[in-house]
Amino acid sequence: MDAIWLSGAEWLAVLRIGLGLWWLESWRHKDKKAWFERGSGIKWAADIAAEHRWSAVRSGFDTVVAPRPRTMAYVVAYAELALGLGLIAGFLTPVALVAGALLNLVYFTLMIHDWAEQGQNSMMALISLVALFAMAWQTWSLDSALGLF
Repeated sequence: MDAIWLSGAEWLAVLRIGLGLWWLESWRHKDKKAWFERGSGIKWAADIAAEHRWSAVRSGFDTVVAPRPRTMAYVVAYAELALGLGLIAGFLTPVALVAGALLNLVYFTLMIHDWAEQGQNSMMALISLVALFAMAWQTWSLDSALGLF
């Protein structure tokens, strides 16, 4: 593989780190007080789920998220933080890439009517798949340094 400036593996590391920074920004820009104390993020998602065109999304949200809004707020926020840090550091990278793609799929499905959210989540999922199948943890990663994967 020919590449300019960096090797192909290094460009994949840049892509992985960039995806990690995207997840980290998703966590950073959340108003944690509103999310954790007032439940704003889960209330917003509940409003969207209640109006969703697919009954499976409505019933799934009512079964999994609605009974435990505070817990789910922490799960969502800290999953984004863990994904960001894991991808930036390249630690447990394949796990982070699969988990991130699944979280993007959940977000994409919930926000099926919102073109901006669809674009962001589909691109993040695509980057996750490219990084996973190209094994983007081979360079500039703790996984590589520790001999994991």
